[in-house]
This record gives sequence, structure tokens and C-alpha cells, in this order.
Amino acid sequence: MAGNPSPLNPIAFHLGPIEVHWYGIIIGLGALLGLMLATRECKKRGISPDHLTDLIMFALPIAIISARIYYVAFEWGYYKNHISEIPAIWHGGIAIHGGLMGAIITALIFTRKRKISFWKLADITAPSILLGQAIGRWGNFMNQEAHGGPVSRSFLEQLHIPTFIINQMDINGVYYHPTFLYESLWSFVGVIILITLRKVNLRRGEMFITYLIWYSIGRFFIEGMRTDSLMLTSHLRMAQVISIVIILVSVLLMIVRRTRGFSNERYLNTEV
Repeated sequence: MAGNPSPLNPIAFHLGPIEVHWYGIIIGLGALLGLMLATRECKKRGISPDHLTDLIMFALPIAIISARIYYVAFEWGYYKNHISEIPAIWHGGIAIHGGLMGAIITALIFTRKRKISFWKLADITAPSILLGQAIGRWGNFMNQEAHGGPVSRSFLEQLHIPTFIINQMDINGVYYHPTFLYESLWSFVGVIILITLRKVNLRRGEMFITYLIWYSIGRFFIEGMRTDSLMLTSHLRMAQVISIVIILVSVLLMIVRRTRGFSNERYLNTEV
């Protein structure tokens, strides 16, 4: 059986005394690629890319802060005794649901101030958000976190995944489910589906709602495999509860918007 070399170094390089972590680089790369994808679509859909760039300047840092606050709140038993660790997001520990909440609130305020449609901008950026999440999960890979329970090396080899992933899943002599990979692949498939749905000309808002449903379905099942879940109670995983709530609210929102005529505009329309 093949041995495992040392884990990949989570530190990419040093700038003097500053350690630059792969975690931050990968999240930044996901945000950049998502911005590029959304910028191209903004031009096609009649929204100035400047609106998107300005929104990202506010939404990205707020999303990261809210994601960290969400995580720390559910891990307060640890952080109350390690206050200095609270800002250390480069060690991991940001919750996507917390970041999503912060980003949505920011976008609601921003679009109202700019007098543009929240739902139109949300539809345009939905594939980009999911792309950022798909890429961002590889930051978890570098930190050897967001993994599932123990498995054998032979099990991982049967998945026909690259050896470097298998080796990185060896943590202190124990192999684990690469749940970061499962979620990343689920999200990449979702990106393809959402981009394809642009041609279907969905009702306004339903691209973003489809994103919420797709991601939540995958997250619900993958979360059940993880060993580092934020827990609501001793038996309830917070991400699974939130995923169910998001799915139910999303379906209800889609029905209400249709019945009340709030989604009569279509995705391909250029009206702001």
C-alpha cells in the first residue's frame, strides 16, 4: 500500500513576516472568476458592470465577516477561551450560510439604493456565487478540513480520484471522506445547469431560487457525512436544518411570486 508524503503546505508563501495561506488565495480566485463570469452577463442583460463591481466591494468583505461570525457563534465554547483566534479565518472556519445571509442583505440594500432590480442582479450572479463556492471548497482541502468520517485508502482509490487528493485525506494516519470534493463537484455541476438555464428564459428571480434549491439539496446530504458540522443540538446539524428551511422557503417564494405576478419579467429581458 502506498505511503503518504507530508500533507500539502497550507501556507503558499511569505511576505516578510506575513504568511499568505492557500485558503485565502483560493477564496480570492473563486471570487475573481465569479466576478468575471457575472460581468460578461451584466453587459448582455443591460446592467452596468460598475454596479456589480461596486456591489462586490461591499458584499465580499461583509460576507466573509458574517460567515466568520456565524461560525464563531456556534463554536463559542471554544472561541470564548481563544479570543485571539476569532479573526484567524486563514485557519478555516467560515460558514457558507452565514456568508450568504450577509451577501443577500448587502445586495438588497445596495440594489435599493441604486434603483436596480435585486432579482435581476441575483439571477445574473447566481452561477458566479456557486462557482465561487465550488472553488472555495479547495481551500478546505488545503487545510485538511470539511472532511467526512474515516474510510480506508482502498475505498478512496475505488473512487478513481487523483492520488494527491487521497494523500491529503490522510490525517494523522487516518483516511477520511473527501466531502469537500463532493460538494465542489456538486457545485460545479450546478454552475453548468444554471448557465444552461439562461437559454430557457426563466421567470425573473427563479435562476437565483434554483441556485438556492440546488445547493441546499447537495449540502443537506453531504453535511450528513461530515465530522465537523456546526450543531444546533446534539443530534441536529445546523447546515442540514438551514438547507431544509431554504428549500421550503424557496419553493414557497417561487409559488407566491408567480401567483401574485411578481415574476412576470423574464431572465432574458433587458429591463432593469
